[in-house]
Amino acid sequence: MPYIPNTDRDRQAMFAKIGVKDFSELIAAIPEKYRLKGELKLDKPMTELEITEKIQSQTCRNTCTQTANSFLGAGVYDHFIPSAVDAITSRPEFLTAYTPYQAEVSQGTLQFIYEYQTMICELTGMEIANASMYDGATAVAEAILMAVRKNRKKKALLPDSLNPTFKDIVRSYTEGIGIELEYVPMKDGVTDLDALKELMTEDVGSVTVQSPNYFGNLEDVDAISEITHSQKGALLIASVNPISLAILKSPGDYGADIVVGEGQSLGNGQSLGGPLFGFFATKLDMARQMPGRIVGGTVDVDGKRAYALTLQAREQHIRRAKATSNICSNQSLCTLAATVYMSLMGREGLKEAAIQSAQKAHYLASELSKVDGISMKYPDAKFFNEFVIETKCDAQEIVDNLVPRGIYAGVVVGKNQLMLAVTEKKRKAAIDDFVNAIKEVCDV
Repeated sequence: MPYIPNTDRDRQAMFAKIGVKDFSELIAAIPEKYRLKGELKLDKPMTELEITEKIQSQTCRNTCTQTANSFLGAGVYDHFIPSAVDAITSRPEFLTAYTPYQAEVSQGTLQFIYEYQTMICELTGMEIANASMYDGATAVAEAILMAVRKNRKKKALLPDSLNPTFKDIVRSYTEGIGIELEYVPMKDGVTDLDALKELMTEDVGSVTVQSPNYFGNLEDVDAISEITHSQKGALLIASVNPISLAILKSPGDYGADIVVGEGQSLGNGQSLGGPLFGFFATKLDMARQMPGRIVGGTVDVDGKRAYALTLQAREQHIRRAKATSNICSNQSLCTLAATVYMSLMGREGLKEAAIQSAQKAHYLASELSKVDGISMKYPDAKFFNEFVIETKCDAQEIVDNLVPRGIYAGVVVGKNQLMLAVTEKKRKAAIDDFVNAIKEVCDV
C-alpha cells in the first residue's frame, strides 16, 4: 500500500493496538482465494504531458454546439453566455453547489441568492421566490404538492403538452401519496379549452399550464387562468421559459398563483442536459407553504444591510417529516450563473435575446414551409422559438444523416415529426445551410 502515508512504525503501533501481529492476520477473515496476489493489470504510469494528450484525444471526439449547427431544444437551449458568467462562477468563494450550513457567515453567497430571488420575481410578476429547485421538473412537482397543502384538494390537472420529463417526475412525486393526476388533451398543438372546462370539477386543486409548451406553442393563458379560477380554491401553476418573459405577458399579469420553470437558459450551458435549476415563485400570502430555501434581507446589530435564511420552520432540519419539501438544498452555483447573466444582460439584453430567438425561429419555419414535403405540424398555433415540422421522410433518418455533416436536426417527436429550436446565436447562413441540407436528405 504505497499511497497510504503510514511508516512501518505507525503500522506496528496500530497492529499492537488492535491485537494482531501483521497485515495478513488483519485480513485473515478473507478467504485466500479472494485475496489479491501480485499487482493489478493497470497501464504504466504516465507523465502529466502524456495524460493531457490522452484526455485531449478523447475529448476531441465530442461535438458541442459551439462547433455544430444545432437545432436541439426540448427544454434545454443554446443561448449566448457572456464570458464574465464563467469567470465569476469559477471564483473559489462561489464555487460550491450548496447553500452554506453556517449561512449568515457567508454574506456574499446569501446576497447573490437574494438578488437572484429579486430578479425572478421581476421576471415572473410574483412577490416571493425561493433559492431554486433541482430543475424545472421538480419545480412543477413541488408546485403541485404546494397546491395540495394550500387547498387540501388532491386532484391536479396537467396539460398533455407538458414536457415528458416533467410528467415523469410529477408522477414519481405524486403516485405514492394519493394525488390524482389527470391530463387535459391537446387540440391543434395547445390545451383544449373545452376539455379543460369539462374536467374542472370542484375537487380540482391545481391546473398546470406550460407556455411555451413542450412543442413550442403559446397557450391561451388568459383563458386557462379564467377557467382555473372559476373553481373556488383552485390554483394556476404556470411553467414558463424565462427568456420568453422578456417579451410575453408575465404570469403575474394573467393571474398565475405559482410560477415555475427550467432556468438553464439563464446563463447556464446545455452540458448534455445538466446541471439544471428550477425557479419557483409565488404570492406572498403563500410563502409559508413554499418549498426550498429563502433568503431575506435584514440589518445586523450595527444597523448594516445583512442577509439571512428566513422562514426556516418550513424546512427539514426543523420540521422533519412535516417539512414542505424533501429538497433541503438548492442549485446555488447554477443560480449564481443566472444572477450574473441577468445582471449583465439587463432588461434590454434579455428582450433582444428573446426577440432575435423568435424572429429567427419564424424565419426557419417560413423557409422550411416552402420546401416540398415539409409542413408545420401546428400551422395555426403561435410559437416562441421552437416548433414542430412534418416531413415526408422518416424523422430519425434525417437526424442520423445530418449528424456526420455537423448538423443536429432537432428532436424527433414522431415518425415523421421533428421539433426544432432556434436562439439568438443562430446566424442566417446557418439556418439556410440547414434548410438546404434537409432538402438534400429528403431528396426534394
